[in-house]
Parts: sequence; structure tokens; C-alpha cells
Amino acid sequence: MVVSDSIFVMLLTENYFKSFIDTEICDANRSSEVLIALDATSADEVKEFVTKAQSLGGRIYAEAKDHGFMYQHSFADPDGHKWEIAYVDMNHFQS
Repeated sequence: MVVSDSIFVMLLTENYFKSFIDTEICDANRSSEVLIALDATSADEVKEFVTKAQSLGGRIYAEAKDHGFMYQHSFADPDGHKWEIAYVDMNHFQS
């Protein structure tokens, strides 16, 4: 799956994934192992990304947060891995 020009994600079946590791696969629906955070170019892009994720089986586990300088929203993919998409308006930090 291509996330951006420089970010690619491999989506593997459990059996194939097991061939890469020497431990058990955790159930990310029962415990959190990672929070994957990605940067967006706008608040609208955050909304579009999360909406698309939800339409493809993702689950919203936290409401969107607008901090003024940053907009973020979170979802869990169908396997339970948690993702956070955020837009930071750098104009708030310029003097």
C-alpha cells in the first residue's frame, strides 16, 4: 500500500508475516503494540484519510481533535493497529 511518495506499507497474511518473525503475532484488538502517526498536508486531508479508512473497515477509536495549531484524528485498521493522522499548521510557530 502506498501512503506517500516515501512511505510504503506491506499488508501480509498472518502465515506469510510469521515467516519474517521469531515471536507470536499479538492481537492488536486486545492490546496496543504500536501507534503509527502520519503527517497530512491539511485538516481536510486528515478527514479524507480517516473517512476512507473507515469505509474500508477501519474503526474510529478516538474523536477528532482540533488544537488550533494541529488537527488530528485516529482509527484502528481491521487488524486493530492504531493509526493517527495529523496536520500541523506551521504558521502558528513563525515569528
